[in-house]
Amino acid sequence: MSVRIPLSGQSRFHSAVESCANVAVGYAVALLSQLAIFPMFGIHVPLSTNLAIGAWFTVISLVRSYVIRRWFNGLKFRSRA
Repeated sequence: MSVRIPLSGQSRFHSAVESCANVAVGYAVALLSQLAIFPMFGIHVPLSTNLAIGAWFTVISLVRSYVIRRWFNGLKFRSRA
């Protein structure tokens, strides 16, 4: 099975793989950061709480990224008109 890459950039499949990898790495970075930084501020929470906090920050990051991407996409097409 070959994957066709459009002239405009990467295929949808590769975009999806990249997005999934980005989310997974972001979640891992958030979790590891919390485990390292929270104790420095006297915040001690169970691992399950850290996992939930990391998940919420990941969702927030996805929404932020989507909104900014759509905003810039709108600016790109608006400037051509």
